[in-house]
Amino acid sequence: MVSFSGLEFLFRLLPVFLIIYFVTPVKYRENTLLLESLIFYALGEPVFVLVLIVLTALNYYLGERIWKPGKVPIYERQVKRRKTFLILAVGIDVGILAVFKCLAVFVDNALLPLGLSFYIFKMISYQVDLYRQAVPEKPGLKQAALYFTLFPQVESGPIMLYKEGRFGSGRGFSLEGFEDGLKYFASGLGMKVLLADRLAILWNDLQMIGFQSISTPLAWLGAIGYSLQLYFDFWGYSLMASGLMVMLGYPFIQNFNDPYASKSISEFYRRWHMTLGKWFREYVYIPLGGSRCDKRRLILNLALVWLLTGIWHGNGINYLIWGGVIGIIIILEKMVYGKYLQKSPLLGNLYVIVLIPLTWVIFAVTDLRQLGIYFGRLFPVLGGAGIAVNEQDIIKYLKDYSIYFIAGISLCIPAMLQFWKKHKNHPLVVLLLVLVFWMSVYLQSNSAGNPFMYLKF
Repeated sequence: MVSFSGLEFLFRLLPVFLIIYFVTPVKYRENTLLLESLIFYALGEPVFVLVLIVLTALNYYLGERIWKPGKVPIYERQVKRRKTFLILAVGIDVGILAVFKCLAVFVDNALLPLGLSFYIFKMISYQVDLYRQAVPEKPGLKQAALYFTLFPQVESGPIMLYKEGRFGSGRGFSLEGFEDGLKYFASGLGMKVLLADRLAILWNDLQMIGFQSISTPLAWLGAIGYSLQLYFDFWGYSLMASGLMVMLGYPFIQNFNDPYASKSISEFYRRWHMTLGKWFREYVYIPLGGSRCDKRRLILNLALVWLLTGIWHGNGINYLIWGGVIGIIIILEKMVYGKYLQKSPLLGNLYVIVLIPLTWVIFAVTDLRQLGIYFGRLFPVLGGAGIAVNEQDIIKYLKDYSIYFIAGISLCIPAMLQFWKKHKNHPLVVLLLVLVFWMSVYLQSNSAGNPFMYLKF
């Protein structure tokens, strides 16, 4: 596995990739990037790169039989033929994903190819968009293969749609675009190394101590810390991936939009991992009927979407519980109290800030017995967790981690992101990003480095 935050990638692989890419004549750059993407994936998955190649060829072949220009009339016989190939393509993609997920659960987790869920979702959206005639120009093999394998996105997204990539057009060098990409990349690297990896130590400490031994205040600190860790780990990755795309001449794909400023859990997940949420909405929720149906069908649609979301995220029963809990909360918001949250933004935001860390605990703790102990610590009135060994442990951890909590919570405030967007070209902001980059490099050189959390999903 090659990590974007690793020194090997930063100082060897990426510079070589960029130099070769930009010295290649514009009309051949997609060929170069396709080869680099396959090399990048093969360095992390030397065996499973064959799965990616075979699925790429198969999806291109089936997609060719589905595509029709948008303004061309389609006769009934063609409709049936196209639908047959669509069902076949989606069935194969879903079947392959299900087989490898089952192998990971029942045989060995190492049998799950890196990034499989992400590139399979790209392939499914590609086939459906071809069927919907949402792709105006017929993709060539090179363009389709590049879309499926792009090295900035192949491991953990974001899940860009084919039509968003503007494939097939020549991409010259833009100094302004390259600089913007570097800024996004440096920002994401700092979030990953300076915040997420530091907060990860807190969560690891709590696991080493044992949940039964921590105090209630420390349990709440741990839940908040894990929430921030997950946020900055994946937001950091998304910024690095999108920054690389911008450096290569592709559009920026936004994956997070101040989720902790939301006023409901529904809104939170419209702002969190936006490309995944959009994928489930466009290719699962709306085809099921969306919200334009009776209440019973709406409940069923939401329940199915969140059940699938839980399955997609991981192999443990805790992921199913997490998806189920989120689904129930969103159904209750839709049916019961969501309108009251919208009328009181402050109440709605407090509701999100309290509830989301609790759901992330379900996401984080795979052992159900340990999960019960942790919630017993969070809510001692429930009992069953015993007496904490050191009730003053919160003081020690606040001293050690307060700086990371202050920085993390500050970056959750929308005004901070607005300030960055407005002043990102200011010399002082650029200097700050340079310092963030080299501080991140220094810390990486003195540690083993933590892989991105979403590489597991």
